Amino acid sequence: MSGRKAQAARNDELIREAARAVFTADPNAPIAAVAEHAGVGISALYRRYQSKEDLLQKLADDGMDRYLAEVEAALAEDGDPWEAFAAFMRRCLDSGAGSPTMRLAGGFPVTDAMSAKAREMHLATTRLLERVKKAGALRRDIEAGDVPVMLEHLHGIRIGDDERTKRLRHRYLELLLDSLHLADAGELPGPPPAWQEPYGRHDG
Repeated sequence: MSGRKAQAARNDELIREAARAVFTADPNAPIAAVAEHAGVGISALYRRYQSKEDLLQKLADDGMDRYLAEVEAALAEDGDPWEAFAAFMRRCLDSGAGSPTMRLAGGFPVTDAMSAKAREMHLATTRLLERVKKAGALRRDIEAGDVPVMLEHLHGIRIGDDERTKRLRHRYLELLLDSLHLADAGELPGPPPAWQEPYGRHDG
């Protein structure tokens, strides 16, 4: 990669990381806040993304790709099903997998490709949960639609600096995992989200 192309790639990564931080904290923040956070000029940002909507769409799509990679990695593990699921949840929390997609819902039009990807995510998560349930390690009323909602709530925790926030997110994830591990627990109120619901807020 030439020096100019390498710099462009670095700038693009800086912009995406900044956009994830800025828009996850405040989806209504102006796009200029992303450029400031990334330390690049607004013109450099607009050379890569035509609008805030375009950038939001890319962030959401990236989040879906990371989630799919994590759930497929969990399905590929041949060890203890519960440990594979718990590790999957911890990785999703650390990587932000799926979080921008949920947090930014409604800020851009969803494409047919993204709808298909959301369906793929739901089906893969269903396979993972069914495997854990078959092992008797997961409460029976947890469904695929519950997982992104739980992750969205965990990603919404922001207290103190980055390290404090990370530790608190994992504190409450462990609490959630303990409750999910109660295979014989009483039934939860109301049905779980259908596959369209977590991502159906992309009204644009």
